[in-house]
Amino acid sequence: MGCQIPFDVVNGVNMNANNSRIIALLSAIVLAAALRLVPHPPNFTPIGAMALFSGAYLGRRALGFAAPLCAMALSDALLGFYSGFWITYLAVALIVVIGWIALSRVTVLRVAGAALASSILFFLVSNFGTWLMSGMYPHDFAGLTACYVAAIPFFQNTVAGDLFYATLLFGGLRVAELLLPRLAAGNPQAA
Repeated sequence: MGCQIPFDVVNGVNMNANNSRIIALLSAIVLAAALRLVPHPPNFTPIGAMALFSGAYLGRRALGFAAPLCAMALSDALLGFYSGFWITYLAVALIVVIGWIALSRVTVLRVAGAALASSILFFLVSNFGTWLMSGMYPHDFAGLTACYVAAIPFFQNTVAGDLFYATLLFGGLRVAELLLPRLAAGNPQAA
């Protein structure tokens, strides 16, 4: 009657596959953060893609937010913290939310749409923070508009970076799942 396979055997197999998957996901996030240390064009960074990836695969758990934020803090410890860094961290946390909402089912179209949405969100949040805290712009609607207009040339690099790194992270995980089925075993989307 009931299940004929001992619970500890089933649980042990799932836990090991799940642990391998979590380690692979966290490694990808840390590697993405490390890529911030490599010379790159302005705003062509893995930040948005890293947060989307974390939201999609680590989900609503605290780890989904902690992984990209800790990876950011580690890379910022090497690069140097900057005035208003918390605004960037807020944007990263909001992008994690986009990841777990929009990417509950990962497809190429959904990843591309979420990457574009994260680029827009990052642009809006980070430049609002610049306007609010930098003193470079008057604190009125004209100053806010001027801040956003001045940031437009950087937006194309944000979009390109988010799309490029999302392709690397999400595509890389899919290739790894195909080559190492143990990684896919912990993925409910792989079924």
